[in-house]
Amino acid sequence: MRVRALVAGVMLSVLLAGCGGGGDSGGSRTEGGGDGDSTETSPFTGEGTGTGPVLAVKVDNAPQARPQVGLGDADIVYAEQVEAGLSRFLVIFSGTLPDEVGPVRSARQSDLELLRQFGTPALAYSGVQSALQPELDDARLIQLTPGTAPEAYERLTDREAPHNLFGRPKELLAAAPDASDAAGIGFRFGDAPASGGRDTSEETVSFPAASFGFSWSAADGHWKVSLDGEGTDLTPATVVIQHVSITQSEFHDSSGAFTPFTRTTGEGTALVLRDGKAYEGRWSRPDADSGTDFTTPDGEPLRFATGQVWVLLTEG
Repeated sequence: MRVRALVAGVMLSVLLAGCGGGGDSGGSRTEGGGDGDSTETSPFTGEGTGTGPVLAVKVDNAPQARPQVGLGDADIVYAEQVEAGLSRFLVIFSGTLPDEVGPVRSARQSDLELLRQFGTPALAYSGVQSALQPELDDARLIQLTPGTAPEAYERLTDREAPHNLFGRPKELLAAAPDASDAAGIGFRFGDAPASGGRDTSEETVSFPAASFGFSWSAADGHWKVSLDGEGTDLTPATVVIQHVSITQSEFHDSSGAFTPFTRTTGEGTALVLRDGKAYEGRWSRPDADSGTDFTTPDGEPLRFATGQVWVLLTEG
């Protein structure tokens, strides 16, 4: 949802948080019943949906997993490359929660570095290969698997395993009472840059064995998402195409395919889609404990439109 007016005290807090001025644009989302304070502005979306504890969920993106459930209520959707050039989502919730999310799948090494900027988040995932388990045990996060929080998961009978495991976010967070509340990770919301954007109605991002399409809907004020050419009902306000380093990790799946490692620290180029325009930019994250700053090529803040944010971590 979009917030056009706030009381003076909240306006001050928004400005201090670097959320910028008017001209915000974003798609609406369904309220999912989160416990955050609805008068607070989310540092993840710029909306007045509150700042509850952070829940990250690893979600399947294989064709057999579609349509996914619960992604429309997420604050942030990260798309990551996995084995054989396929993709999975790391989905971030805080304040607004759907009744159910999934299909839930296994975690990867790349998730650990990416999640450090969220403090001590809860991470819901189906499992992990044994060689990676010690790294998860050492990571600053709360592990929520069907083994540690069985009451928060169910397997649906109308889908085939392993694409049928779904989690219930409220129950997942109930099992993680010490999860960190949402705090700034570098995102800033407000007016788009005064210049430098090119008009665009269609953008496509390709992984080796997956593709993501984004079509601008001026009437609705958001991007419409397609997955491998298949339309969805997902409608982010901002899409960030973040060019990162992707290398081969030491881990591999049961077929011997090595797992890619996506590095989200350092710096690089990005393309930010908002309001029917594409803006060239740069990203910087000096270390895993820091958030990610997005700027124009001139070093000015590159603000996002208010609403759900998609970040596609693509090699570049």
